[in-house]
Amino acid sequence: MVPFAVGGIIIWAVIGLVVLAFFRDGRENWLWTCLAGFVLGFPGLAVMLRHDANRRRRRAAAAQSSTDSTSPSS
Repeated sequence: MVPFAVGGIIIWAVIGLVVLAFFRDGRENWLWTCLAGFVLGFPGLAVMLRHDANRRRRRAAAAQSSTDSTSPSS
């Protein structure tokens, strides 16, 4: 999921630069929209990083518990 957030941040930044470079007159709303998408992408990236870390931790714990239950007891 993290690559999608990074890709979205990059896309908003590129579109914002294009709008800034080519469409300056009367299109300030588009520039603000690009800026909002770029800035709001960072909290989204933080959420996705935390979610992926928690998912890895849950999967590791599940794998550990499944190997513990299948190993023979002495």
